Amino acid sequence: MAARQLIHANFPEPVNPIAPRSAWVAVDLARLASNFRRIRAELAPGVRLLHVVKDDAYGLGAPEAAAVALANGATDLAVYTLGEAAALRGAGIRAPILLLGEREPCEFAACRDLDLVPTIGSIANALAWDRLAGESRRRLPVHVKINTGMNRFGFPWREAALWSAELAAFGNLEIAGAFGHFAQSDEIDKTFARVQLANFKEAVDALARAGIRPACLHHANSGGFLDLPESHLGMVRVGILPLGVYPSQVCRRLDGLEPVLSVRARIIAIQPVATGDTVGYGMRWTAPRPGRVGVLPMGYGDGFPRVRNEGNALVRGHRVPIVGGVTMDALMVDLTEVPVVAIGDEAVLMGRQGAEEITVHELAALKRSVSYDILVSWRSRLPRIYHR
Repeated sequence: MAARQLIHANFPEPVNPIAPRSAWVAVDLARLASNFRRIRAELAPGVRLLHVVKDDAYGLGAPEAAAVALANGATDLAVYTLGEAAALRGAGIRAPILLLGEREPCEFAACRDLDLVPTIGSIANALAWDRLAGESRRRLPVHVKINTGMNRFGFPWREAALWSAELAAFGNLEIAGAFGHFAQSDEIDKTFARVQLANFKEAVDALARAGIRPACLHHANSGGFLDLPESHLGMVRVGILPLGVYPSQVCRRLDGLEPVLSVRARIIAIQPVATGDTVGYGMRWTAPRPGRVGVLPMGYGDGFPRVRNEGNALVRGHRVPIVGGVTMDALMVDLTEVPVVAIGDEAVLMGRQGAEEITVHELAALKRSVSYDILVSWRSRLPRIYHR
């Protein structure tokens, strides 16, 4: 990720000599550490904690997130791409890294060289990995992905007796783990999630009958961790939860979890408007009275939802409406109801200011999407300012 900077407490001037901007993503690493300790406290002592740091740890910054996670109770990491794994290794991270998804043969050697734990989801894939391990003259630890009902990746649970027997014939593979993935763990109705757990147990039993007993079983994501303690097994995988963001509005809440990311900008211009003046492309907003419009130097090019006359910012503790259309590099807010305001004042687009808060779920509703989408959409041209 471009333009990272570590500064001290209270988020003073976001000055970055590489890429100075008056808009930034603030990351509270102390809160992240506290969140991990809170999550760890919910787990039995023998259960491992894996932090999913794919897509730059959901916008936080993968090397920074990984270091905090591993220092505060996490034992393992997971990513999706080789580039993500290489960045962690390049940052000096030596913890086990599970590589999610399927790999093409051209990626196999790099996986081995980076000391990753690949996912195996088909016999053809297992055969290719077994050959690579044989050529390297070492056993390769892998995790078997079991399709328990998500129907995306993995061995189908219904055919577990067949593929378990075939896997047992590969002498160069160490089946270190087996896992599945919930299709719906963060809703009130847990019926299908429990069906998936039953399917997983059936497949694991088939592996055992074939002589394969993985040391690490895992099926729980953040929703499973919160609401399905029976799914904790040998390890749980959390991605969004350590950021202080719940995967849905109905999951169990944990006392002490706090949001880690906020998005801020400084007012860089203020325009007086008269009654009837319009604002922005397409003249989408008309001033109903004399007032002031402030300009914030960020827009949809930074990842803010491209909306018109929707959403808010926080200025001096006041919730002010966004007016006109959000542009690529700027958005406008109506400052008329803020008694005193000046160029250089800080505005919050996501996060808390005073008694007011704009949550990631509020932005997700603006975008007609989900919180995950908002978190990973903040572009790298927004500097990450790290607060310890």
